[in-house]
Amino acid sequence: MLYQAKTGVPVFVPLQPEVADLLRAIPPGLKPDLRYFFWSGNGPPKTYVANWQRSYSRLFAVVDLRNPDGTPKCAHCHIFRDTFAVEMLLAGVPNDQVSILLGHSSVCITKNHYSPWVRARQDEL
Repeated sequence: MLYQAKTGVPVFVPLQPEVADLLRAIPPGLKPDLRYFFWSGNGPPKTYVANWQRSYSRLFAVVDLRNPDGTPKCAHCHIFRDTFAVEMLLAGVPNDQVSILLGHSSVCITKNHYSPWVRARQDEL
């Protein structure tokens, strides 16, 4: 279960059983907290986020992501969120549901930020 940061309304996002099993198989770190898969629960969340951003920045540098024209792709952690939103819209999930999953305070935010990037939805409209 997730909680929207802005509204506090509970949001449930089920995981495929195979994914949940793989996550449960991750060896626990020091002082594990069973509420989290990738954090011990110790220390401020800001530190936790910064550590993951640093790790992903290194990963993106190693894999050398490129745009179709060969130029380096500006990669950051937010691309996972962007990809999630666009794939949900392409799969036909309504804007209001994608908005809830992203924690947006209004469906207009989702429409303004993600719908323009989904060519299939533009063609549909």
